[in-house]
Amino acid sequence: MVELDAAWRAANPLPQPQGEATKNTRGRVLCVGGARRVPGALRLTAEAALRVGAGKARMVTVPSVALMLGALFPETAVIAVGEDEAGEIALEPAEPLFREVDRTDALVIGPGMIDRQAAGRLVVRVAAEPREKVALLLDAAACAAAGALADELRGYAGRLVLTPHGGEMAELCDCDAADISADPEGKALDVARRYGAVVALKGARTWIAAPDGRVLRYAGGGIGLATGGSGDVLAGVVGGLLARGLPPFEATGWGVWLHGEAGRALAASVGPVGFLAGELLPELPKLLPR
Repeated sequence: MVELDAAWRAANPLPQPQGEATKNTRGRVLCVGGARRVPGALRLTAEAALRVGAGKARMVTVPSVALMLGALFPETAVIAVGEDEAGEIALEPAEPLFREVDRTDALVIGPGMIDRQAAGRLVVRVAAEPREKVALLLDAAACAAAGALADELRGYAGRLVLTPHGGEMAELCDCDAADISADPEGKALDVARRYGAVVALKGARTWIAAPDGRVLRYAGGGIGLATGGSGDVLAGVVGGLLARGLPPFEATGWGVWLHGEAGRALAASVGPVGFLAGELLPELPKLLPR
């Protein structure tokens, strides 16, 4: 286990765009999620991806919230797909989504989704047609739904990131939450090896495990990060770094650090609790290496 500290960051520097970079060469992120009940979560994810240097972000969501999201966040495109009676994504047909996947570098699925069955159907559909050059990040309901989908996700092995909190990790491991608390490092490694994925087990301490046995530990950005939308921001940060070309382990390590340090900055300027997840966003560019 290695601490996610200044020494690790120095040994794994975050590359900066060079030369005549364009919004496409800086990386393209596709954020899939949202629901009628949680219409704005996906905006946090897409903006976070841009705030850490990705060049282009697009959002795929349900028609009932697509127009609102586009007006709220004009810096990105919004694509509406099918919607079921509960206001969740229903991929019938799936072609509009896959046209967008073919034009992206990193695919983030799950922010703002509530129904795990709907999220599971989406993950199965995406996993059935893996794209060789696309990194995949599963968050929230999509991450929890992956508990029975290790075999289906093998097409993304080596390009897969899972970002569970303790409860979602228990579902991935098919165990009690107490088992996760008793051995977070071991459980993160088990899941990383089973899925061929980088796993960021979120909590007061975040454990980042890779299939090859590497483990990072981050002491956390403070209790203030335990607030609605914070995980949506983290998913976008890691997705943005994946789109910029960082390998999954380094992208996740840097993403966890940037997210946590943004929380530390707000704890100092606003207070230890009470800041909003959206307030993390303008802090992120300030933390990027110059």
